[in-house]
Order: sequence, then C-alpha cells, then structure tokens
Amino acid sequence: MKRWLALILPFALAGCGYNTIQSLDEQASAAQGQIEVQLQRRADLVPSLVNTVKGMANQELAVFGEVARARGGLLGAIQTKDPEQMANASATFNGALGRLLAVSEAYPQLKSDQGFLRLQDELAGTENRIAVARTDYNSAVQQYNSYIRRFPAVLTAKMTGAHERKYFQVTNAANREPPPVNFGPPPKS
Repeated sequence: MKRWLALILPFALAGCGYNTIQSLDEQASAAQGQIEVQLQRRADLVPSLVNTVKGMANQELAVFGEVARARGGLLGAIQTKDPEQMANASATFNGALGRLLAVSEAYPQLKSDQGFLRLQDELAGTENRIAVARTDYNSAVQQYNSYIRRFPAVLTAKMTGAHERKYFQVTNAANREPPPVNFGPPPKS
C-alpha cells in the first residue's frame, strides 16, 4: 500500500497546481517590484527637476509645493506595496508633474538649459519604463488570477490561502483627468 501511495502522490501533487500558483505569484511580485523601482526612480529625478525650474521661476511656489506633496504621497504609496494606492499616487504625481512642466514652458531660457533637457529626457524614459512595467505586472496578475480560478488549481488556492492580486490601475476618478496645461505667458508677479 505504501509503495502504491509513493507512486501516486507525486502525480497528485503535480496535478493540484501548487507549484504553478507559487510560480505565477512570484512572477507577479517581480513585475510589481519593477513598477516600484521605476516609480522610485521617477520620484528621485523630480527634486533635481524642481530645483532647476525653481532657479528660473521663483513665483511658482504653489506648483513646487504641490509636486513635493505628490512626491511624498508616491513614496508613501510605494512603501505600502499596494498596487491600487501606487496607481492613484502615481496619477496624482503625474498631474503635479504636468503642471511643473507647464510652468517650465513659460521660460525660454529654461527650455534651452542642457541640465533641464537631460532631466526631461530621463523623466520621459522613466515614464516609458513605468508603462512597460505596469503592462508586465498587469499581465502577470491576469495570468495568476485566472489560474487560481481554474479547476483543480482553485482547490489548491483555497487550501493555501492564495487570493486574487490587485491590478495596477487608477481607481480614484479625480486622478483620471489630464492635468490642465497653459502655454500662455507667465503670470505677472
């Protein structure tokens, strides 16, 4: 009897999907880690960008404060490791950053500054990396979530406590609106 059980047990365990669940969960975690890395990179670039713009546009203090608050919110959301909070904080940050870049448009000497142009290029590259990381993460989550809902993996998922993962998407409707951009002359001080 023991010999028969020893032959059947490995096949039964392989059919339960436990290893696949663990593998897919790790893929989703790795993809989420890439989002966190790129969001952190973007947050780290912004102080240099703000300081560059600040040197040219001291009267735009409200925008600088908004960017600083949004950056703090993004860094806090990264620490939570909650994809929904990170997506909402990222959207808020994007709006503040858009307003900062709109301020920069009003200053021709800033637009020609090589340091500012380099920072803008780095920021654009980081935005592309975030988009790729977000797509990879959502794909991994979709694969994981659909697998743990299929039979017989659903039984294993229930026994091991595997739960659906959240997608990286904005859930706060206010953060879905694009930031207003004004390319007119700077306000009079």
